[in-house]
Amino acid sequence: MKKGFLVLADGQTFEGFRFGGAADAVGELVFTTGMCGYLETLTDPSYSGQIVMQTYPLIGNYGIIESDFEGSCAPRGYVVREWCDGPSNFRAQGDLDGFLKAQNVPGLWGVDTRELTRIIREHGVMNAVLCSEIPADLTQVKTYAVVNAVAGVTCAAPSVHPAQGAEKFRVALLDYGAKRNIIRSLQNRGCAVTVLPAQTPAEEVLAAHPDGVMLSNGPGDPAENTFAIAQIQKLLGKIPLFGICLGHQLTALAAGGKTYKLKYGHRGVNQPVRDAAGARTFITSQNHGYAVDADSVKRGTLRYFNANDFTCEGIDYPDLDAFTVQFHPEACSGPRDTSFLFDRFISMMEHQQKGGER
Repeated sequence: MKKGFLVLADGQTFEGFRFGGAADAVGELVFTTGMCGYLETLTDPSYSGQIVMQTYPLIGNYGIIESDFEGSCAPRGYVVREWCDGPSNFRAQGDLDGFLKAQNVPGLWGVDTRELTRIIREHGVMNAVLCSEIPADLTQVKTYAVVNAVAGVTCAAPSVHPAQGAEKFRVALLDYGAKRNIIRSLQNRGCAVTVLPAQTPAEEVLAAHPDGVMLSNGPGDPAENTFAIAQIQKLLGKIPLFGICLGHQLTALAAGGKTYKLKYGHRGVNQPVRDAAGARTFITSQNHGYAVDADSVKRGTLRYFNANDFTCEGIDYPDLDAFTVQFHPEACSGPRDTSFLFDRFISMMEHQQKGGER
């Protein structure tokens, strides 16, 4: 076993053992609390630019299953307490070590992930380097920043995904780092989905006459996506629109609101979300480091909020025929607590087809 190290930007060093890719990696260290779903985590484009640490101690026990992937392998590094080198699952197609090697993503195991989690919770998200030799100079670690992240994960060209069964609607999905299950959730409801690169102009979207527009999840600071924000401004009020995660944040910015960085973000599958318009609490899957300042969004109304820290989890824009949520209704965390939001989007498109009847 080869020794490895995780060195934080403040100089704190954690020793463990290397697995996965042989490269060293600098990234923003974040933790996720899911007890399962490590495949979805590793292939979620929203983790681009980050070193991901799992708080659950045993990772890899059901192997690698390609049909569970949400995209390409996105993190810059992967940190676990213990990894399973002998997975046991009838669907397994390989093991975690082999997968990370194939993706050239370095992993580190045998470190005290509980202590690391406490550090991040107290200090906030910080940069780190996963390496084989402790660097004498941490300047590169301290100055690292996740920038232009959407450009690195969006699709290179449009693609069309047919509806399951009879086609009822056509949806344009702007890909800021879209998870595959967003596409599947729409297909299962009779939607043909055209996935478009993040740099697609609003005029091009509208010229294709879709029945609705979906804004996907994605990585990085939402405020740096000035082009996307400008296009959403052109779309709002013209066509039914549903935004998830980064799409939620970008819509708020397009509506004149503000976003801010959370101390350590929400990453896991058990975030409680309250419905401000009722009495329900939903168990949600989340992965984000920024939040919307709900009070700053004058054209929308707070619909959902986090029951732990009361941050904004969703906004309705009734005058603009749009709504957005910070969490992932396609992620099946409850397992299907919030999948009804896709049905709400379908209803909006039905109303639009009938001439706006309510």
